[in-house]
Amino acid sequence: MAAPIVIRLHPADNVVVARMDILPGTLVDGTTVAAQRIPPGHKILTAAVAKGAPIRKYNQIIGFATDDLPPGTHVHTHNCVMGDFERDHAFCVDARPTDFVPDHLRATFEGYRRADGRAATRNYIGIVTTVNCSAATSRMIAAKLQPLLAEFPNIDGVVPLTHGGGCGMAASGLEMDVLRRTLAGYTRHANMAAVVVLGLGCETNQVAGLMNAAGLKEGPKLIPMTIQEEGGVAKTVGRAVSFVREILPEANAVKRESIPAAELILALQCGGSDGYSGISANPALGAAVDLLVRNGGSAVLSETPEIYGAEHLLTRRAVNRAVGEKIVERIRWWEDHCARTGGEMNNNPSPGNKAGGLTTILEKSLGAVAKGGTTNLVDVYEYAEPITARGFVYMDSPGYDPVSATGQVAGGANVLCFTTGRGSVFGCKPAPSIKLATNSALYRHMTDDMDINCGTIVDGDETIQQAGQRIFDLVLSTASGAPTKSEALGIGDDEFEPWKIGATM
Repeated sequence: MAAPIVIRLHPADNVVVARMDILPGTLVDGTTVAAQRIPPGHKILTAAVAKGAPIRKYNQIIGFATDDLPPGTHVHTHNCVMGDFERDHAFCVDARPTDFVPDHLRATFEGYRRADGRAATRNYIGIVTTVNCSAATSRMIAAKLQPLLAEFPNIDGVVPLTHGGGCGMAASGLEMDVLRRTLAGYTRHANMAAVVVLGLGCETNQVAGLMNAAGLKEGPKLIPMTIQEEGGVAKTVGRAVSFVREILPEANAVKRESIPAAELILALQCGGSDGYSGISANPALGAAVDLLVRNGGSAVLSETPEIYGAEHLLTRRAVNRAVGEKIVERIRWWEDHCARTGGEMNNNPSPGNKAGGLTTILEKSLGAVAKGGTTNLVDVYEYAEPITARGFVYMDSPGYDPVSATGQVAGGANVLCFTTGRGSVFGCKPAPSIKLATNSALYRHMTDDMDINCGTIVDGDETIQQAGQRIFDLVLSTASGAPTKSEALGIGDDEFEPWKIGATM
C-alpha cells in the first residue's frame, strides 16, 4: 500500500508534514484540504489556529501564528514566528535504568589498540599548528610526506591541522584555554600515530605554553617545533620530514584487533537540515545511539544554539539534577553571550534549512535533539574537554558544524555521524565522518557523498529502528576500517576549526 502523502508525528499536533509536492485542493489528513502548494518537507495546518496561538509539532511548541489561520494553510516563516513561553525542565523525571546488553553479547569492531590502552579507528600522522602563521609550512610538510606513504599501507595519511587563530588574541583567559584544549585534544587523539606540533615562534599561543598547559611531553611520537628556531621554512620542513620518516615503520606496524564497541565515542552532527531531518535521519541516528549506549559505548551531542527551545527534553533525561543544571547553565551562557555581542538565539535556521521546511529554531532544535536517542544524559562537557563518561553525553559548542565537530573530536570522538537533508559533504580527519541523508531524493542526487539513505523512513519502506540498526552496523564497519564516502573523496583536511570566542586584536 502506498504511503500517505503527509506525516503526522503526534496526535496532538496541529500540523502535518508533506511527503511530496502537494498541489492546492489536495485532500490531506482525512478532512483537510491544502489551500496552497505545499513543498516536500513543509508543514500543513490541520486545525484552525487563532492569532498568537501555538503551532505544535512533535507535541511541542515550534512557534506562534501571526494571524488567524484556517486548516490547509502552508505554515512557514510568513505566518509562524518565535515567542516566549515557559518550559518545564522537570529534572530527571524521564531518567530510566539503561537496558545494557550482557557483556558476552556486546558488539565489537576491528580497531587499533594503542600502547596506552586507548582504541583507535584510524591511523594518521598529524601536524598540529599553534598559529595561522605556520599553516603553509605544515601543508608543505604533509605534501613532502605523502609520497612516502605508498610503502606504508596501514597509515591513513598525513593531516595538516591549520586554523586562523593563535595570535592577535589574549595571552590568557577563556579563548586561549579553549584553543589549547582543542589543539591538545587532537595531539593526544587515539587516531594519531605521531604528531608534529608546529609554531612560528613569536605568536601569542607559544608552543611551549601549549605543551606546558596541556601536559604534553616531547617524545618518540611527538615533536614540538618552531619555524624561527629551526632557521626558516625549508629547514623546518626538512627536520619534520626526517622525524616522521623515522617513525613510519613503527606507525605502519599496527594491526587491527577485536575491540569492544564500548570503546567507541560517536560524535553526533546535523547540517543542511530540512523538514525531514527530525522525522527520519535524526531519530534513526538516535536509535543507533541507543544501541551503542546499550553496548557500553558513548555518544556526544553538541551545538547548543541548536538545542535551544528543546533543552527541557535533555534535562528530563539527566541522570541527576547536577547534570541537568549544567545544560541550563550553558543555555544561560549563550543567552548572555548573544546579548553582549548583539546576536540572538534565533539566528537559525539558515536559508537552506528554511527552504527545506524548517521555520524556527524551536522546530530545528526539537528535531536535532532526536539524534541523542532516549537513554539517560550522563554528563555535560565544556568545549573540547576530554570525554570520559560512558553513555549519552553533551558537549557545549556553537551550531556551526566544523567548529562543533572540532570540539567533539578534540574530546576524543573516534567516529562521527552527520545527518543532512540539503547535502553536507563534511569530513573531519582524523575521525571518519558518516553521512546520513534524510530523504531519498537527496540520496539519489548525491549518492557519491551520502553513506546511508534514511529517506526509506519517509517513504514508508523502513522503521526508525530498522534504519537505526543499519546505522549502528555501519558505525562498526567504519570503525573497523571501511572508508566513508568523504574519506574516499579525500575530504577532511580543511574542516578543523577551533572555536574563536573572543575578539581578534
